[in-house]
Amino acid sequence: MGSLLHFPPLRLRRSSPRFTFSSLAASNDRGRRCSSLDPSSMGFRSIKNGGASDGQSSSSQVARRDEGMRSVSSVYGSQVGVIEDEILGTIDGSTSMKCTPGWAYPLGVSDVENGINFSIFSQHASSVTLCLSIPDRLQSEKSDDGMVEIMLDPLKNRTGVIWHICVEDLPRCGVLYGYRIDGPREWKKGHRFDSNNILLDPYAKLVESRRNFGDVTNKASKFLGTYDFSSPPFDWGAGYKHPNLPENNLFIYEMNVRSFTVDESSGLDPSIRGSYLGVIEKIPHLLELGVNAIELLPVFEFDELEFQRRPNPRDHMVNTWGYSTINFFSPMGRYASDGGGPLAASYEFKQMVKALHAAGIEVILDVVFNHTNEADDEYPFTTSFRGIDNKVYYMVDGNGELLNFSGCGNTLNCNHPVVMELVLDSLRHWVNEYHVDGFRFDLASILCRGVDGNPLSAPPIVKAIAKDAVLSRCKIIAEPWDCGGLYLVGRFPNWDRWAEWNGKYRDDIRRFIKGDQGMKGSLATRLAGSADLYKVNKRKPYHSVNFVIAHDGFTLYDLVSYNFKHNDANGEGGNDGSNDNLSWNCGCEGETTDVNIIALRSRQMKNFHLALMISQGTPMMLMGDEYGHTRYGNNNSYGLDNAINYFQWGQLEAKRSGHFRFFKEMAKFRQKHPILRQENFLDKKDVAWHEDSWDNHESKFLAFTLHDKKLGEDIYLAFNAHDYFVEATLPSAPARKHWHRVVDTNLESPHDFVPEGVKGVGKRYNVAPYSSILLKAKH
Repeated sequence: MGSLLHFPPLRLRRSSPRFTFSSLAASNDRGRRCSSLDPSSMGFRSIKNGGASDGQSSSSQVARRDEGMRSVSSVYGSQVGVIEDEILGTIDGSTSMKCTPGWAYPLGVSDVENGINFSIFSQHASSVTLCLSIPDRLQSEKSDDGMVEIMLDPLKNRTGVIWHICVEDLPRCGVLYGYRIDGPREWKKGHRFDSNNILLDPYAKLVESRRNFGDVTNKASKFLGTYDFSSPPFDWGAGYKHPNLPENNLFIYEMNVRSFTVDESSGLDPSIRGSYLGVIEKIPHLLELGVNAIELLPVFEFDELEFQRRPNPRDHMVNTWGYSTINFFSPMGRYASDGGGPLAASYEFKQMVKALHAAGIEVILDVVFNHTNEADDEYPFTTSFRGIDNKVYYMVDGNGELLNFSGCGNTLNCNHPVVMELVLDSLRHWVNEYHVDGFRFDLASILCRGVDGNPLSAPPIVKAIAKDAVLSRCKIIAEPWDCGGLYLVGRFPNWDRWAEWNGKYRDDIRRFIKGDQGMKGSLATRLAGSADLYKVNKRKPYHSVNFVIAHDGFTLYDLVSYNFKHNDANGEGGNDGSNDNLSWNCGCEGETTDVNIIALRSRQMKNFHLALMISQGTPMMLMGDEYGHTRYGNNNSYGLDNAINYFQWGQLEAKRSGHFRFFKEMAKFRQKHPILRQENFLDKKDVAWHEDSWDNHESKFLAFTLHDKKLGEDIYLAFNAHDYFVEATLPSAPARKHWHRVVDTNLESPHDFVPEGVKGVGKRYNVAPYSSILLKAKH
């Protein structure tokens, strides 16, 4: 532990020069322009890439600090002030470090006029020690952990519940930092303090750890904050702009950054496979498919080797999906190219967003504000929040035990004012710094629980997100359920802003297409925009995010190939993953050479995609479904860092003229026909249902016509889930027009989708078993 600091006269900090790049291309060598560390004693590799600035000028930081003092006083319970005293720290009686008490705001690290300011919240801490790993510091100055330690004086370095210190003469990049925090050891009151741990700053904008994804040789790497106030701001370009797509025009593609390009079949240079830069290389594929928004599985810093910390049934697994957040501000460092680290990750993430925006594609982040990586009390992994102030950051019961509504051992206390401010600050950071377009909130019903875990009718955090000025242009999407049984589909508190993953859409579409009885009325309701759920107040059809498939559960191919989950590879004895998938294997479990079963599966996949593309609302599909990716029946593949989750580019090429062609043509058709993307719910003038037996429980045939009042190009659709042909009597086409066949999923490619339509459709159409058709009225 470092010695307690004293207070000498003021001495101004030397200002180190800012780095300048002569051109954007110079960023390829940006790491060599910043001081590097070699904290080998902490399991780190030396930093070889730097780059994207995460900081601002000193003057702007001071302005933010002064402005922020007013806003945080109500959240943290005391007025934040500027402390002018000066202190001089002596570490182990040798080299001096010049310090001042610093400022309480902004939280995290900031570049101020006379040094680097560190600020951290802890309401219940009794002591806080700042730990620094500084380039070129003598080893004699460091503790056993290889870090310089500065103990904060609670009388001079604490304002209310915020601890702070300003350290002079620190490098303006390349420093690693963390905190030792101690406090009451009263477990039954919810405290989990342990000063043996070096903790990550919740407000760290960059996080340093192992450099390469899944590097088991650095399994025990610490996670520490770092910063960069030397690099210039990222150049977004003079002509840069957000796509700002209307919500009713979105087509979302759910994908994982690493899995998208890490496979050798991607054809990319090994240095960028599985990285943010790899996504850029595959933008042409996204454009060809017709999606205009990508929803990225978690890209906040997470520990992919968390399952390997101790012997357990999952210790062979690697967290591939990323639902185990360590820090809410920093991009995943191991998604940087070529082991570049956090500075490179920050820079390359911005490059990715810029390139996607230039292509007209929006970026939506899947964010996990329901739990963190720190697990439960039986096998905790204390890296940050638990050791800083467990009782504030997590929900605890009357006995101090962690509440678990996430299924992951802990539950973030999002409606506590301090945690709520953290969430809002994180979201604003990703909008302001990284220019993302929206957020999908994992297990969002947890945001609707109070500090005691009970549901709230008007949860403050949900309202604050909806009303926040910075987030006003963002798409905000809730996964409206949690693992504690709070199912809020159609009832999520929304302030007419929040969209929802429509779980009822998924279930009803699956039931009808596979041939369940009594689902015709439900199918009609879902295809028409789920007015039963969302036609309330000022909500719109696009507030229903329609999906048949998502990252968890079966892929589209597996949905039509497996009746049961096959999760043996996960090591949990088949106890993980859903048992009720509403799937049908079409006559054989798993792979088969039966041509009839293969053809039926192909029809069923096209039926699902047709239904998704013609439904009112916001469609979402899963990465890989455009070529029929299989996980061989594994419906919970979160921990398999292999071909089970990797996009298979070779298979895409093999399916390009068939399955993939149908998928991309359906997306184009949707974009060309506004009647399929209505901003308001359908009324009687918009749709005619060709049905007079809604109560017929045995009927599995539905037909209807969408009336295009502007162009007169009506669209007729029929879905047949019977195992026999149904002869449909067609309505009359609009005046001087005739029906043309665009889609018949029973036909082989290219006849299954004919963009210009096929003439000669008579007054009747024989719809094949387990198939669907789309006709268009044309001259």
